[in-house]
Amino acid sequence: MNIGEIAKRAGVSRSTVSYALSGKRAVSDHTREKIQRVIDELGYRPNASARALANGRTNTIGLVFPPAGDHYTGMQLDFIGSVVEAGATYDYDVLLSPSGVDSDRSFQRLLGERRVDGAILMEIRLQDDRVDHLLAENFPAVCIGRTARPEGDWWVGLDHTALAAACVHHLADLGHRRVALVNRPERLLRAGYESAHRGLEGFTKAAAERGLTVRTYTCGDDAPSGQACLERILYDDPATTALVTLNEAALGGLYRGLSHAGRHVPRDFSVTGVVAARWAETVTPQLTAADMPAAQMGRLAVELLVERLDHPDAPPRHHLLAPPISLRASTGPAGTGPAGSVAPTPPGSDLNA
Repeated sequence: MNIGEIAKRAGVSRSTVSYALSGKRAVSDHTREKIQRVIDELGYRPNASARALANGRTNTIGLVFPPAGDHYTGMQLDFIGSVVEAGATYDYDVLLSPSGVDSDRSFQRLLGERRVDGAILMEIRLQDDRVDHLLAENFPAVCIGRTARPEGDWWVGLDHTALAAACVHHLADLGHRRVALVNRPERLLRAGYESAHRGLEGFTKAAAERGLTVRTYTCGDDAPSGQACLERILYDDPATTALVTLNEAALGGLYRGLSHAGRHVPRDFSVTGVVAARWAETVTPQLTAADMPAAQMGRLAVELLVERLDHPDAPPRHHLLAPPISLRASTGPAGTGPAGSVAPTPPGSDLNA
């Protein structure tokens, strides 16, 4: 079924049907109702490509989101779900592109073929050529995360600097003096991932303010890497009594490593970090953490993008979120050291996947 058949049955021209569907020109209420009755009788659904040509909109948002390694982590999947759900409320579909750099063919197709009306970018780097390219092309886009100079961008961000610092201050208030940081993989730190860099900045600055002895570690985005990282922490400094993690995918492995080492959480060892609430609540004991609001960030990003599309001349806007630490059960006062703990052994795994 096509526009020509609808026009024939409704007794109007093809262009009148097109105008009624696209809204580009005024059509009388009587004519519009007549066309709609035919459409309803025939069960007609306009072709998406034809509709895009007619009204200049695809009703599709691009989500440019490179996976962490060879898979998406649980937190990344939460973000994807939040964008899809928020997009649906505005009648937008979501097209996922795994592009991490401007030169990726998927990213080039997304822009060059205008498959989407606008884009949401994730895993932002401090210097991000994808953001620069979209800005140069005046292509509507919103970042979840922020570059080193985000003044001209539209973005939704989490204040990783403040949140990592809050975790350090929480541990210091409990009397912990030797604390470790578990960050994202080394390759992401080298690539300039803003969350990893800003979290590291907040951790080190707060630790210096409190006079703590600290070590920082990069860690692969999976449980085995988390366990290996924990083994390295205790091998490097057996007197460590707490850690802050920015890596939710490694959380289960960190807990397992502590268990194998005979360190009870939180009696012997405290754990906190920046983690989505539903992941913080899957471990035992539940993680005291600054809960990453994935659903809220996805919704805000979609709202900003829709605003950009509806008001192309609007000045850039942003949201910087800093949720408080949710006190659960994984942190406690620093003790004198674990009783009957397993002696640390040299770790045999690569932590920097």
